[in-house]
Amino acid sequence: MESSSLRGLLDEYAELEQQLADPSVHADQARARKLGRRYAELAPVVKALNELESARSDLATAKELAVEDEGFAQEASQLQERVPALEARLTELLLPRDPYDASDVVLEVKSGEGGEESALFAADLVRMYLRYAERQGWKVEILDATESDLGGYKDVTVSVKGRGNEVNGVWSRLKFEGGVHRVQRVPATESQGRIHTSAAGVLVYPEPEEIEVEIDPNELRIDVFRSSGPGGQSVNTTDSAVRVTHLPTGIVVSCQNEKSQIQNRARAIQVLQARLQAIAEEEAAAKAADARRSQVRTVDRSERVRTYNFPENRISDHRVNYKAYNLDQVLDGDLDGVLDALRAADREERLAAAQS
Repeated sequence: MESSSLRGLLDEYAELEQQLADPSVHADQARARKLGRRYAELAPVVKALNELESARSDLATAKELAVEDEGFAQEASQLQERVPALEARLTELLLPRDPYDASDVVLEVKSGEGGEESALFAADLVRMYLRYAERQGWKVEILDATESDLGGYKDVTVSVKGRGNEVNGVWSRLKFEGGVHRVQRVPATESQGRIHTSAAGVLVYPEPEEIEVEIDPNELRIDVFRSSGPGGQSVNTTDSAVRVTHLPTGIVVSCQNEKSQIQNRARAIQVLQARLQAIAEEEAAAKAADARRSQVRTVDRSERVRTYNFPENRISDHRVNYKAYNLDQVLDGDLDGVLDALRAADREERLAAAQS
């Protein structure tokens, strides 16, 4: 990056620091949160830049002194090695960021091929994400769920919210989870002990604080019904559950877990906005020929992104050739290994693109 651009980042950082020190700014919590996240985003860049400038200055000084005093030659050699490492670190920090990395997410899990076994696997995936969220200190809310007869999920929608002004929030960790997840195991319904293969689909949408997509109320059909439990049995005596249909796209969102019809309606529309935002993002990315990772549209086990092999206790992510034999721990919420591998691969791709 040119020195003028770096100077601009330093000026922006100083301006943000000044604004955040102004008590009046914090009267608007949304604005303060936005400024705080940008400040936290720039902090490591400024730190790396200052360290690089300091190392370059020290190197120049050590080289001058080494001419008269050989004792400085070793220091110059060490700094000569440190400067390229700092330059690489700064280059990585200056890579274009995903604008939604700090966002919360809406996560959906849907059963697919495999019938009841697929629904049970979908429930396993939901528990995995809930336990991972608990480890991260995130807040989770199940917005809507349709259970199967054996206690699995035909489909479930979950809201996952981070801890606050995080530069790398929920989306930065879970954005690569979208796709078909395949399981290989002996189903609970299998009497002969044979290993079956089934699949469930995962979709992840960023839930921005400020939704850019506007919804025309005239394009919505809103139906109310009674909340239901396993097997469709009614668990509520009032019509508090809400189903919102977006007529132009046919997207349907249901919410039945809030206490009132008004709350369920508001939450369902919020999820609808997030889904429409994700569609708008995908359309914009396609027009810009940006190869974003596609998420599952049909739950076909042949189009898998990850396989969970129970007999071998193995988890494999086919996008980055990741393989580990700790499936039991992964299903208990220990997802960092596979998530770190996906993020590292993404970082390498972005670095290669920036250098090409």
